[in-house]
Amino acid sequence: MRAVLQRVKQADVTINGGENRAIGEGLVILLGVMPGDTEKHGQVMAKKLCEMRIFSDENGKMNRSLLDIGGEMLLISNFTLGADCRRGTRPSFSGAAAPDVAEPLYRAFAQEVRRKGVTVQTGEFGADMQVRLVNDGPVTIFLDSDDLKIP
Repeated sequence: MRAVLQRVKQADVTINGGENRAIGEGLVILLGVMPGDTEKHGQVMAKKLCEMRIFSDENGKMNRSLLDIGGEMLLISNFTLGADCRRGTRPSFSGAAAPDVAEPLYRAFAQEVRRKGVTVQTGEFGADMQVRLVNDGPVTIFLDSDDLKIP
């Protein structure tokens, strides 16, 4: 799994030009599921994202987690994180998991974050979405489950 996380003051997603889902302070996560990913990858990534100390403490140091601040998460499926741009100028998305594999893992990831006590708003898998956010910092981090220890 690959995730781009952004620390935000607020964010929202509009789905297919209609429904809007929003969060206050917390994280926007763009999540891409890659071939070979499993629920275990999602569990490890969810733990990491919820416990990552990237929010400021009373001294202005990044020392608090999403759990510590009672923050929310806006989770957006994003197959383009599997893009291969090594050849030509048109990306190939063959590095992303097939939708029938990716969607259940995306949903399981959201459920795992909820189990940890975080309020999660999601986009709609495979939908046309517009995401708006107020990036705080800015703090933007890329995580790849290949770089984490998956038991």
